[in-house]
Amino acid sequence: MLHYPAAPDASTDDGDPAPDRAPFLTRYLARIGYTGPVAPTAEVLAALQAAHIAAIPFEAIDALTGAGIAIDDAAVEAKLVDRRRGGYCFEQNGLFLRVLRAIGFEAEAMLGRVRWMLADDAPPTPRTHQVTLVTLDGRPWLADVGFGAAVPPQPLAMDSEAVQRTRHEDYRVLRRDFGWEVAARIGDAWQALYRLDDAPAPPIDRIVGNWYTSSHPASHFTRQLVAARTTAEARYALRDNRLTTRLADGRTDRRYLTADEIERVLGEIFLLPTQRSWRPAIERAATAEIAG
Repeated sequence: MLHYPAAPDASTDDGDPAPDRAPFLTRYLARIGYTGPVAPTAEVLAALQAAHIAAIPFEAIDALTGAGIAIDDAAVEAKLVDRRRGGYCFEQNGLFLRVLRAIGFEAEAMLGRVRWMLADDAPPTPRTHQVTLVTLDGRPWLADVGFGAAVPPQPLAMDSEAVQRTRHEDYRVLRRDFGWEVAARIGDAWQALYRLDDAPAPPIDRIVGNWYTSSHPASHFTRQLVAARTTAEARYALRDNRLTTRLADGRTDRRYLTADEIERVLGEIFLLPTQRSWRPAIERAATAEIAG
């Protein structure tokens, strides 16, 4: 049986927040259990990204249940910070962008087309993945806290095509005519995660992308129960009734869950305050047949 480590404990903060820190930023840092330096540096960016993906799970349950997903600042803050929910890329990276700018980072939103688990010649997908471009001392970095079970666990340099090693998979960022292609090494093969446009994404494009992802019948978030969380030790991924745990040392555990077990792991592993209204979706997920 694999051990599931707990999220960072926000109660370990050993001092008062800096007096000039925005109340929103103070609550966010407590939410992810981060008590280190707060400054626009590469070290802080990496530490915040690691703490965020360990504490705030990836999930799209509100798309599955039909509750809807709003991505304005107030809605995301209330959901992910105050109610301790998770979210998907528009929520997660929208929140992270706001945090980084509050700290003083030079950061902007970008959009890409998801290519995860698709053949190289598969038709184009919609622009439905938001990430953050951070510029540090003139160098561009990709910060992504919202790509589920394959989320990069650390910032990735965008000006180098060299292999970038992390605690989990290796990554690389390749320059293309359209912008960049981000890929991870899965086993012995490289798998594209997404293709990023070479331009900032204005709010209206993010609103349109979120509408498609959260409500269109072709979006898998409206048809599957999905949750993910990445810590330094392991990646956890729930797809309907299948729970996969991939440890950093390469060991993998996969098992299928009953409805009661799904509800339990949503709380224990994915740290979600489960709601009674989720039960019908959980019961449907428990009977799903998953290919691949």
